[in-house]
Amino acid sequence: MSAAGDSMAALIDDGCIVIACGGGGIPVLENERGELEGLEAVIDKDFASSLLARDLKAELLVVSTAVEKVAIDFGKSGERWLDRMSLEEAKRYLADGQFPRGSMGPKIEAMLSFLEGGGHRALITNPPNLGRALRYETGTHIVAR
Repeated sequence: MSAAGDSMAALIDDGCIVIACGGGGIPVLENERGELEGLEAVIDKDFASSLLARDLKAELLVVSTAVEKVAIDFGKSGERWLDRMSLEEAKRYLADGQFPRGSMGPKIEAMLSFLEGGGHRALITNPPNLGRALRYETGTHIVAR
């Protein structure tokens, strides 16, 4: 585990709520002299959250977004909101273009990375429905098996 992961794990073990991996920030890289240099890059909060969750060996990754559930055929006459997807279904929908890059795509990719890295369950929902989603009443749940 990384030093940051060790620190967060210790705080969590002590009963603290740790808030980490917000979007934005200045991307940096350590140069050969050990100094940090800014670079042109994007820090994606979903991928950062997935990486942190894997580092902490979390069982569940929650991505809070603007919609209650994930849809396939979004905005089309056959639009269907999903309660649950397996890892394989999520991969197939992503490959089929159901989750565009500028929309749900990065969130699904981050969740797939989390699940393939040892996570058990991933959840996408919006803030007003988070409690209900954690009780399996709503949201889209993606499971490794």
